[in-house]
This record gives sequence, structure tokens and C-alpha cells, in this order.
Amino acid sequence: MRTALVLGAGIMGLSAGWALARAGFAVRLLEQDDVPNPRGSSVDDHRLIRHAYGAHTGYMRMVDPAYGAWDLLFREAGERHYVQTGVLALAGSTGSWLPASRAALLADGYAVESLAADDVAVAYDFLRSDGIADAFRIASGGVLLARKIVDTLARLLRHRGVPIERGRAVSVDAARALVALDDGTTRSADLLVVAAGPWGPRLLPGIAGRVRPTRQVVVRLAPPPDRAEAWACAPMLLDLAENGGFYAVPPVAGTPLKIGDHRFAATADPDGPRSVTPAESDAILDLARHRIRDLERYRVVSASACWYDVEPLERFILEPISDRSWVMSGFSGHGFKFGPLLGLALARSLSDPSIAAALPGWAAGEAAPPAGLLDEITQDQMA
Repeated sequence: MRTALVLGAGIMGLSAGWALARAGFAVRLLEQDDVPNPRGSSVDDHRLIRHAYGAHTGYMRMVDPAYGAWDLLFREAGERHYVQTGVLALAGSTGSWLPASRAALLADGYAVESLAADDVAVAYDFLRSDGIADAFRIASGGVLLARKIVDTLARLLRHRGVPIERGRAVSVDAARALVALDDGTTRSADLLVVAAGPWGPRLLPGIAGRVRPTRQVVVRLAPPPDRAEAWACAPMLLDLAENGGFYAVPPVAGTPLKIGDHRFAATADPDGPRSVTPAESDAILDLARHRIRDLERYRVVSASACWYDVEPLERFILEPISDRSWVMSGFSGHGFKFGPLLGLALARSLSDPSIAAALPGWAAGEAAPPAGLLDEITQDQMA
């Protein structure tokens, strides 16, 4: 039996471990912190899954297979950590992202409802309609309960005999599929997958020039009582602006309302502080004051920071770095939704050189899926 070592137990590492174990590898995961890792990119109440992707049709077309991969994972785990909400997209100008999203969705047959500013005000009285230049609503899309998913995946792997070992990597030898730890020991396998998130650039010089770590702040809120019911059944909100805008995740499944920034922060040390200053929290809230009515009445529940591994064009890096090693990196703020799909794709590519050769372009959103890549998901959905 071939062995595999996965460095990192965030959504990508856990998904890779799950898929490799299903493909018959003897898998071991290596993680520097607890699982779920509170400092990682994957651990929060929510992550979003949506078809709206601007002009990035490659990623838009990966979303349906991603749903298929989630269905497969949830069925195997016996738990389904997903809440359908739909998407409300707003723009304060006639910029390109919203109309490009609408055009791409309509071209692929998705039902998109265009809205005027007055329509938004009537349907969602907790929002201000001032300054809305364009808007649409789509029923597909929802909230992945990220922390529960990471915990469930870890338990599923352990149940299958996949160990998750704690250890901090200090270097990677991709040619030998070997990881050196800070205690002076090493770990190796027939196959190494480096899925170290924002810590990846430290370990792989070739990635350091392509990916940077950023520290992202989110603020969690409790709506006032007279707004709580409306928010509980609200869609996810993407409020776009030239300077980045904000997103809001409704308070589903007992989680708080969450607001985050569409922009990427400056490059930051992923071992830096997770605590958030009042000024940082206020800066996030300031992005939403123009849109959420009476935001001063909302109670701040908490604020925290996590780290992303950001590629300049937000394109995923899933590629071999030697005959025995692969890297998964550059997932920015939109990779979580594709975790199980990319794990299955990696496992499938290891048995088919033609898929392996085409996989990096597909993962970067630049090419159609290689023939045969999605067969397992398609067959599972038809079963």
C-alpha cells in the first residue's frame, strides 16, 4: 500500500487526506496546532458557497461539482453541515463584477432575478437602498458551517484509522517527500501533499513568490430583536464597491451574523496576533454602515482574525512540485467551498497522468475539467 503524508489539517489537507484514504493510500496528517486550528483559514462559523463569480466562469462551473463532492462527504460522515440561503448581490456603481456575474449565470441557465433599489428596500427592510445601482438575487448558494465541517472531517479520518499527528514543520524536501520538524525529527512517505495554508510560503520557496499570507478580520453581531427574524431567513449579502465592499453571512443554525471585508489585507505573519483591536472591528463595521440600517443598534458579539494564503489573481495552485510531492495553495477567501472537490481531483490525478497534467489549469479556473476527472461525482449524483 502506498503511503501519503499531508502537511496541514485545514479544509484542504483534511479533504486531501479523506480522498487519498478513499483511493487506497495509507494516510497520515501532520498539523502544528489543534484541529480545528483556531489560527487557520478554515476555522470559523461559516464559509460561503455560491455560483456568482463575476467573469470567472471556470470557478462558477466548478460549483455544481463542488456540491456533488460535499454531498458525497456529508453522506459518508452521516452529518450535513450546510444551510441554503441564496444570494443577494448589490453594487453601488455599474462596475463589472455584478453584471458579469449575471451574464455568466444566465448564459449557463441559472435563474437570476434582477432587482431595483426599491425592490431591495421592500424585501429586506433591515437594509438601506440608498446608492444601489444594480442588484440581483439567486436562489442557489448557502452557508457551509466551517468549524463543524473541519471537526467532522477530522473525526471521520480518525475513525478510518488516519492519524493526525501534532508537529510543526520547519522545512520541506519535496524531492524526497520529507518534512523536517522543529523537534529535530522528520516524517516522509511515498507521496507528500503540502496544504499548509498561509504557512506554505515559508516552507516552499517556489510558492513564496506566488502566494502571500494576509490577516483578515471578521466581526460577529447580534441583530436587535426587531430585526432578528428577518436576518434569520435572509440570503447571504454581497455588497460590492470599487474599494472592495463587504459581505454579510446571515445568522443560520445558531451562529451569529457575520460581516467581513471583500478586500485582502496587507501581507502579515501568520503567527501574528489573532485578537482584534476595537479600531480594526470598527473599520469592518464602517464598510457596512451605509447598507445595514441602524447598525449602531447591533451588538458586537466578537471579532477575530484568521489568515488567508492569497494568490494575486485569486487562482488556486494545485500542482506537482516533484515526482513525489504536490502543493495545494493560494485559496484566498474563496477556496473552502471547493475543498472536497479538490481533494478528490488530486486523488484521481494520481492514477491518471493525463488528468494530472491538466489539473493545474482547471484548478486555476482557466480550463475545463480533464476528461474523467468528475466521473465519480457524476456517477454518485446519478445513483
